[in-house]
Amino acid sequence: MPITVNPFGDKPFNSYNEYFRRTFGTRVQKVSIDAGFTCPNRDGTVSSGGCTYCNNDAFNPSYCHPHKSVTQQIEEGIEFHRFRYRRALKYLAYFQAFSNTHASLSELERIFSQAIKHPDVVGLIIGTRPDCIDNDKLDYIARLAKTHYVMVEYGVESTNENTLKAINRGHTYEQAREAIFTTASKGIRTGAHLIFGLPGESIEEMLERADEISSLPLTTIKFHQLQIVRNTVMADQYLIHPDNFHLFKLEEYIDFIIRFVEKLNPQFIIERFTGEVPPRFLVTPPWGNLRSDQVLNLIIEEMTKRNTWQGKYFRNQ
Repeated sequence: MPITVNPFGDKPFNSYNEYFRRTFGTRVQKVSIDAGFTCPNRDGTVSSGGCTYCNNDAFNPSYCHPHKSVTQQIEEGIEFHRFRYRRALKYLAYFQAFSNTHASLSELERIFSQAIKHPDVVGLIIGTRPDCIDNDKLDYIARLAKTHYVMVEYGVESTNENTLKAINRGHTYEQAREAIFTTASKGIRTGAHLIFGLPGESIEEMLERADEISSLPLTTIKFHQLQIVRNTVMADQYLIHPDNFHLFKLEEYIDFIIRFVEKLNPQFIIERFTGEVPPRFLVTPPWGNLRSDQVLNLIIEEMTKRNTWQGKYFRNQ
């Protein structure tokens, strides 16, 4: 049955900021950390070359560098955010770069323990891949989750197996699905990341994905429109065959993401609707240099005009 009334109050979606306020009672800021991990599709474990769209330099903050200790990166990150976000009183150590469970259990224990010992850190967000996790690692993370806020965030990117092969993910959607269910079953908050606009995927196919994604036991979800980033395999592909790519125009993406979110499980916390890369890294021009928060405001404005909200047409399976 369609949801006939917006259940989210002032916003037309399940807001990440509001979720944190409910969870912590105050603003909480993520501090990114590059702990020196790599990926199994870079180091030869599964493949080499990495995902075709990926250039980690495009989203790593300036204070992140693996030659610095975890503690030093946290300290510098807190200083950085104290200047920009003065209301933040608590911090989450965000292990963002590459695959942050692609190491032995003893190495993970050493790295993560440095973060949770910091007095201003209340928890961890661990970005990783579904093929970089196992029961021993998840049992350790589940123990941490009993005393700290812990989220494991999986790069799913697409549910289309042909797409995953084409972008050299090196894992299947079924592996992602299994990892998400196993992680959530251990009482660990679980997140997912999707990219919209990958080559070969139609608007209708991506919209149909909402039903499948909604069936997963997720706490949070992130959306990211495809951007062509310099110094990537995809950038080379785009320069040779630009007609093989359909990059969203701003108005088109706003319409698409609203239609997707209308079908999305209303229990999911939406962390973000768009990705943002510094313009100097982009092969293709950004949307008039709009920042993600400005695009978010346009999405909210359009959802309000349409009298719609997250999960309005969600089909509870």
